Amino acid sequence: MKKPLFVLLVFISLFSSCSEENAPVDDTTDEPNKVLLLKVDYLTNIFQGGKETTYSENSNSFTISHQIVAPVDFGNIKLKYDEINQIIFDGNIVWMGLGQILYPQNMLVANQFDAVLTADVVFPTTNFNPILPEPNLSNNYNQVWMAVQNLVKVRQYLISNPTGVVHLYLYTPSVGVGDPADWKWIILMKN
Repeated sequence: MKKPLFVLLVFISLFSSCSEENAPVDDTTDEPNKVLLLKVDYLTNIFQGGKETTYSENSNSFTISHQIVAPVDFGNIKLKYDEINQIIFDGNIVWMGLGQILYPQNMLVANQFDAVLTADVVFPTTNFNPILPEPNLSNNYNQVWMAVQNLVKVRQYLISNPTGVVHLYLYTPSVGVGDPADWKWIILMKN
């Protein structure tokens, strides 16, 4: 009888001595609702910068709608995070001219984003979701993705939201005789 009791006590002490590092993860903690916006050059597919924004409103979904004012002379495009009713991108579109990104302001430049030190390549588990796809343009989303997939921040978002959709929008601030050198891919991810 002493031997089974001893084994039981050893077994209990092993489980009670587990450190917090090995303890089960509590999935009930509320992570802040964040959106990562990244900007990639249309012609070169070079990452140019981006911004992470935190929202006080929470949502498990990430639906983006658009509001367009067609550029007769001056136009505008707004992308809205529907579930929390927030504008996440706002840019002017100028006929025979050059618009600019109005929101978000103060984007970090590319060298302010850390990159992983490994040569592995990761892709989202879901397909890319083009916002207003341009059927007459080169829409090689994998090439665009390759410009940002090595960023630590992107990897963090893929881990925290593995089934999240990666939205892509081609921002064309110059139309008419627009110059593709002015165009930018906007990549949007939710944590």
